[in-house]
Amino acid sequence: MAEEKTTQASEKEYVIPLRRAWLNVPEYKRTRKAIKTIKQFIARHMKIQDRNLDNVKLDVYLNNDIWFRGKANPPSKIKVKAAKEGDIVHVRFADTPQHVKLLKVKHNKMHKKVEEKKEEKTEGKSEEKKQEKPEEKEKTEEQKKDESEKVKAVEQQNIKQAETQAKIEKHFTKTKEPKIQRMALKK
Repeated sequence: MAEEKTTQASEKEYVIPLRRAWLNVPEYKRTRKAIKTIKQFIARHMKIQDRNLDNVKLDVYLNNDIWFRGKANPPSKIKVKAAKEGDIVHVRFADTPQHVKLLKVKHNKMHKKVEEKKEEKTEGKSEEKKQEKPEEKEKTEEQKKDESEKVKAVEQQNIKQAETQAKIEKHFTKTKEPKIQRMALKK
């Protein structure tokens, strides 16, 4: 029974006023100041040792909801629930808004799908490795032949390009020299 009382005593609800804090800073720093104000408020009221803000952890959905309106328009007040576990205090919504509940459901569904795909890939890869090892050797030999043919083709193209480049350079050097000489004679 004593444990139940300590767990109940370590979880509290607060309505945190934010407007006074963020009105005193430039617009582009207001939401950052609101987050810092929440942490300072919780550190003071939950009696965190040395009021260390690193020991106050905000819920991801709470943080995203505060930042949702942008860096210049944070909410004026917010109702949160703070739960103290040892030295660390976890802060989350007191009454989770409907749009956040929907986000949580979508996030959980996406997370499950991603995990299922990862499991399928790992299972499929292990089965393919067992079955395709002899075939891979044959493929690598065929690939080596194809690669050597490609290398030869590229070398031939490079030789042709070098020859055409040499022809072009010869043509321009022959045509430019007489013009330069004529111009020199005129002067």
